Amino acid sequence: MPVYTDLFLRFALNMASMVVLIFGLYYPRYRHKETAIAAALFNIFAFAVLSVLASVQFGITAGFGLFAILALFNLRSEQISKSDIAYFFGSVSIAVLTSIQGTALAFVVLMLVIVLVAIFIIDHPRILRTASQMRVTLDDIPENVVADPVKLNKELSLRLGVNVVSSRIINIDYVAEIVQAEVNFQVRE
Repeated sequence: MPVYTDLFLRFALNMASMVVLIFGLYYPRYRHKETAIAAALFNIFAFAVLSVLASVQFGITAGFGLFAILALFNLRSEQISKSDIAYFFGSVSIAVLTSIQGTALAFVVLMLVIVLVAIFIIDHPRILRTASQMRVTLDDIPENVVADPVKLNKELSLRLGVNVVSSRIINIDYVAEIVQAEVNFQVRE
């Protein structure tokens, strides 16, 4: 198969898989436009860089090096959720899988199908629908906030109108008199 035909097929596989991941699974579930755009563009950029590196016999270590760089890359301009990060790295993983020259296209397709089906199942709303998570800031510090987590959960349930399953205190600011907490909750039916 000519080099450019193989590259075109790999890019088509990359784009199709990335579109399924980002715009078929991620965006309809989370509706984070900026993360979807960033993940899609990063996928395309990573595919291009890895394809060039592969064409100059830079090898598979370059792909892992790119992952190491991405691991150090800090997306902290705003808080990003764990699921956003997972989908973001999933998009980059698809670029790595499809751009590595020398792997049979049938094997690449099989890996992409396995990855996408696994993501569909693992992050399906009906499977993990029992609890949602959010961060909240309380405008006062409840008494015994650390010593009595049950009391904090009751306070949060009342304020939010949901059943708080658990909470984790992230920060207590005695000067501003606020508490920041991560709350796992279920919507009341």
